[in-house]
Amino acid sequence: MSAASGRPRQVQPLAIGLRSYVSLAAKLRAGETTPRDFLESCLETIERREPDVGAFVQLAIDGARRAAEAATARWRSGQPLSAVDGMPIAVKDVIETIDMPTGQGSPLWEGFVTRRDSAAVRALREAGAIIIGKSTTTEFAASHTFAATRNPHDRTRTPGGSSSGSAAAVGAGMVPAALGTQVVGSILRPASFCGCVGFKPTVGALNRGGSYDYLSQSCLGVLAATLADAWAVARTIAEGVGGDPGQVGLSGEASFSRAARPARFAVLETGGWASTTEGARRAFAAAREQLASAGIELRARADDPDIEALEQRIADALTITRRINEWEGRWPLNTYAALEANKLSDAARERLRNGTAMKQSDYRDLLAQRLAAREAFARVAGRYDAAVTLAATGAAPVGLESTGNPAMNVAASLLGTPALTLPVLEDEGLPLGLQLIGGAGGDAALFEVAASVLRGALARSDLIGTAAD
Repeated sequence: MSAASGRPRQVQPLAIGLRSYVSLAAKLRAGETTPRDFLESCLETIERREPDVGAFVQLAIDGARRAAEAATARWRSGQPLSAVDGMPIAVKDVIETIDMPTGQGSPLWEGFVTRRDSAAVRALREAGAIIIGKSTTTEFAASHTFAATRNPHDRTRTPGGSSSGSAAAVGAGMVPAALGTQVVGSILRPASFCGCVGFKPTVGALNRGGSYDYLSQSCLGVLAATLADAWAVARTIAEGVGGDPGQVGLSGEASFSRAARPARFAVLETGGWASTTEGARRAFAAAREQLASAGIELRARADDPDIEALEQRIADALTITRRINEWEGRWPLNTYAALEANKLSDAARERLRNGTAMKQSDYRDLLAQRLAAREAFARVAGRYDAAVTLAATGAAPVGLESTGNPAMNVAASLLGTPALTLPVLEDEGLPLGLQLIGGAGGDAALFEVAASVLRGALARSDLIGTAAD
């Protein structure tokens, strides 16, 4: 912490590896760089850093180079297919790809080829994006136990999970963006640990077809170098395949240039506050000072009875979510157990036992608690531009036997609302994210709020990522 300012030193993520693609649009149009050049720089970083980080289970280098050549030709002719034409993207290994296996982090599915792309991957390919490889995941995107991937900032620490490889690949500068999924904290927490932007959309906003993460709180999301890279990938998916069946999907536009500034934030502790480190609390206190100094009104549970009511509803968000997941996850775990139980982890077998012991009435009561929490948040969201809190309980913990505590992330999952983590703080000299949570369906508005905060209060316009920044 700086004695002069009383504020913690801020992590400078672009200086330690993050690389943006969307911000290069003007140079791509002018021919000053090409998708082929960009891909080769990514491949060089992968060759150099992958042995230590272990972000990928498989790479598709030959196909990536062919796609980069095609994208280069389109940019040179002035006819790119989209903002992500030529962008290398990693795909979490619970999401289907036609040219690579989808192993789900389990020996049961190792080498399994589905011979199709997921909806999101197909939309990205049709927009010219380059699917460079499959990134590591915990078992079925659920288990907390993981030892294959290391944090790019400190190889003795976890990258978080379950979107472990996606976060590590972006944080190490191997790719500008990666697909992840979240049902508890699997995008926001690893993004915080690895020092990149994490975007968990409103439930149903991005089509999950072909993703083996199907629980009722599950979301397909994006980990990226900047806000603009994350938004471009998400909008490309929504424009191509929409949201989940029955959902219109992510809509609206984020221009990142509006003059309007957020006026009021609701400060949330969530049920994870007691688990936060002293360094994380200091960093968050400093961030609050910066926001307040920029003229944003901050109100917490002691200031607003609606916020207090919300805090009470989300205090047990982790327990409620895990119980919901146990009921919903009985299938396919029961079929796996009948097939080859010895290939399931102890954690998976425990989830199956717990889910099997539940009654339908238990699930009904849990859904009622979730609905009450969502209604409480809606009352708050209607009066504030966003809620703000920490994106993790602290820096990534030492050791690879656990992916870390998701207690600060699960509230957004329970609420079904969009959330962003911004890599602007630090703890123990390592990345720590600031989390913003928006109202359901307000994904574009949340990106605008985040851009305004980065440009103003936090003085980190480099994380916005548009050509103008």
